Amino acid sequence: MRSIAFFTRTILATAVALTVARADFAVAADAPAWPQAKSDIPVDPAIRFGALPNGMRYAIWKNTTPKGEVSMRLRIGAGSLQESDAQQGLAHFLEHMAFRGSAHVPEGDVFQILQRLGLRVGADANASTGATETIYQWDLPKADKPTLDTAFMLARDIVSELNLKPDAFEAERGPVLSEERLRASPGYRGFEAQNKFLLKGQLAPERMPIGKVEVIRNAPVKLVADFYHDYYRPERAALVVVGDIDPDAIETEIKARFSNWNPSGTGRADPNLGTPPKRGQEALVFTEAGAAQSIAVTWVSPYDDSPDTAANRKRDRIEGIGLAILNQRFAQAAQNADAPFTGAGAGVGNTTRSAKIASLRIGYAGDKWQRALEEADNIRRQVLAQGVTQQEVDRQVTTALTGAQASVAGSATRVSRNLAQGLVGAIDREDVFNAPAVGLAMTEADLKGLTADQVSAALRTIFVGNGPLLFLSSPKPVEGGEATLASVFNRAEAATMQNAVQPELVAWPYTNFGTPGQVAETRRLEDIDTTLIRFTNGVRLTVKPTKFRADQILVSVNLAGGDLAFPKDRTVLNTGAYVSGGLAAMSFIDLRRSLNGKIASVGFGVDDDAFSLSGSTRPADLDTEMQVLAAYVTAPGWRAEPFQQSLTSLSDSLPKLDTSPMGLFGAKFPELLHPGDARWAYPTMADVGQARLEQVKAIIEPALANAPIEITMVGDVTVEQATKAVAATFGALPPRSDAFSQPPQSTQVKFPAPTAQPVVLRHAGRADQGVAAIAWQTTDVYADSESAARRLVTDILQSRLVDQLRVRDGATYSPSATASASRTFPGYGYIAAYAEIPPEKTQLFYDTVKQVTADLRDNGPTADEFERARKPNLEGLARTEETNGYWVGALGGVQTDERRLKLIRDVRPGLEKVTPADVQRVARKYLTEERAWRLVIAPKQ
Repeated sequence: MRSIAFFTRTILATAVALTVARADFAVAADAPAWPQAKSDIPVDPAIRFGALPNGMRYAIWKNTTPKGEVSMRLRIGAGSLQESDAQQGLAHFLEHMAFRGSAHVPEGDVFQILQRLGLRVGADANASTGATETIYQWDLPKADKPTLDTAFMLARDIVSELNLKPDAFEAERGPVLSEERLRASPGYRGFEAQNKFLLKGQLAPERMPIGKVEVIRNAPVKLVADFYHDYYRPERAALVVVGDIDPDAIETEIKARFSNWNPSGTGRADPNLGTPPKRGQEALVFTEAGAAQSIAVTWVSPYDDSPDTAANRKRDRIEGIGLAILNQRFAQAAQNADAPFTGAGAGVGNTTRSAKIASLRIGYAGDKWQRALEEADNIRRQVLAQGVTQQEVDRQVTTALTGAQASVAGSATRVSRNLAQGLVGAIDREDVFNAPAVGLAMTEADLKGLTADQVSAALRTIFVGNGPLLFLSSPKPVEGGEATLASVFNRAEAATMQNAVQPELVAWPYTNFGTPGQVAETRRLEDIDTTLIRFTNGVRLTVKPTKFRADQILVSVNLAGGDLAFPKDRTVLNTGAYVSGGLAAMSFIDLRRSLNGKIASVGFGVDDDAFSLSGSTRPADLDTEMQVLAAYVTAPGWRAEPFQQSLTSLSDSLPKLDTSPMGLFGAKFPELLHPGDARWAYPTMADVGQARLEQVKAIIEPALANAPIEITMVGDVTVEQATKAVAATFGALPPRSDAFSQPPQSTQVKFPAPTAQPVVLRHAGRADQGVAAIAWQTTDVYADSESAARRLVTDILQSRLVDQLRVRDGATYSPSATASASRTFPGYGYIAAYAEIPPEKTQLFYDTVKQVTADLRDNGPTADEFERARKPNLEGLARTEETNGYWVGALGGVQTDERRLKLIRDVRPGLEKVTPADVQRVARKYLTEERAWRLVIAPKQ
């Protein structure tokens, strides 16, 4: 099960079934009507809505992206809010039990059944528990009858046929406790404290979905059964099915399977969630080592349960325009060299059916919380007192219209799993799920002629209600505590305001890069429908036109270098300052302003062998997208302020690193797997102190000046359009070098020596938290033809660890295995396994790994587990091959290193041809004690 949907502020979350007789049921409400029944907003006509006589609702939607696939969501309208005091955490526990066996599924077989269908557990089959709902999800790789029958069987069993056997319940305590440990951190404890402060006296903050440890450890199975029978009822259920289906057949199947779901009794009514009490100004300071550095100023009002109507959406839309303007002003202030806050934002919305919350949120740097609060609140007060400008309004209206237009343009190829998830979210919010064209028409009508006075008036209605409630989270004690916090806010409120000064809007200047380049060579790769182009200046372009997503084009620009250009003996920090520093003629925020109304973006990454600029756009804005990317190559701004701000954030975060065992593992694992190589080392405070922007420039500027450039473009574009856009930008640049030279030692990367005893790192978290890991050196991706076998042995290893450590032993929530094989560093690769696990069970992890790997070496995989590993890989590949994101990544660098084309062509045949004997051979070759390197992250105390 994935991360629990915790309570969040919406300001921007074959056995006999156990039967328990109950005679004290309260009368429950009838099944709710669909939101469109009480709205004047038309629902999307493509969706078939219905309800069974027993009260269960369903929504069916034929959608053919991706072809042949189906997404199913089962929503139960009950979560942690419905728990009693003695049941805290059991709604989530029950979600876990849905994967432990039912009338038609033997104990422990759910994962195997899903894998046989080609689903990846976690990615394609999952569940989540929130305050108001529990959701089960299946993203099915095929829409054939056997697959659909199995999914319907699982859904039907979940609603009324779970076994809830005591021995399975006892075994699942461990994984649920492991999930609690994964979330137990200073940040989460601060989150809890803030929720209790804001919703004082109400039920919601006392019903966090993860629940209470003592309940998870000690509750009898009867309490879970009580919740199951009280709340898993037809009138609380909704089934959503979206995909390449026959709606008539799906509706018939739903009626056949679920019409006989007629539980006894009447269930329980929802609890009284309470209403916000009358409160004036109050303050709370939360202090703990590792806590977030944040401030919130909040106003709490009663929950807004008004229906989703056109009038209410117009109100919300105008408020949203005002908040976007305010947040833009915060962003502008945050880029100043001496800005005390790292970011600030304001928002308003309902939360957990308990209250409506308006809030100003501030992240502060170092110990500058007082200045951060004063300056951020001053900006809020300015906009309320002085209003917004018409120029600001017009700019945000354009942004809103551009987004709505893009939604319409891409509506024909929306992905089924996203639509299914969106429908479930609309049910929980009681919103109408309208067609994008309706959304565009409403946006146009609502914002037509919108004035600054209207927006200013809307903003003034937001920050009202009980409060202000002042919350400060700090990793260090705050002298004076709440009294100091209140005093600083009062001082901010009383301060004299100066008139807001709006920055001058700068027109986009990077439109001419010289005479468009000429094509020197064109090659077609018919088998993958790709065209390879080389311009006379040496720039290479790879184009793959697709129809996967209408109106979407993804672009990557690779400049040779990447990790190969970095020193091995010292850390170079904050390469992201290259993009955040903007362009020579404008800052990053001015760049965004100047492109208002355009869909163009820029990202930056450092790969093993390349610096990579990336963008996402639409056909109408392709020329602008290429201008942005070319401008970053020819005229980077290299402003010092973003670099220094990033260093400040890093220095603030480093002391918190060891407060989370998994956080420490994530930071240090890559470093430990590349010993003595600063390119993978996690930075230290000494590194921060020595970091200079000039160091970053010295690494990246040579690549910008002369390194080979290879551009990949995938999506709703023709070869001619792509060629023209690149010719006018990158093709117009001076000639580039054909090769990138690097010191020979830059490609030399070593794996750590095997360890008989684990390397031990110490964390400062709870004493019951820990991590155990093991890794075996393999080789690079080009060294042999065993990539498919290594992939399957990794998946089989993980599956066995789940079966034994989670299902059998109840020791951990989600043991994982992963593999890596370098395309750049000869001989470097590894297979690794790890788990969050309490310290006293660390040896169990290593003993289990030893037993599993020995059996794989000696006996190989069974025929069933081999297919359960291979089929999800094949189905997952088929799915990803129908996405632009897969191809823009896979095709990157294929002209520089044509071995990558062979990787693309070989991946499916490799999976189809690999045998159990191949997997066993790889296990014998690599998963040995002689190759094993071990790591333990244990508590300091």
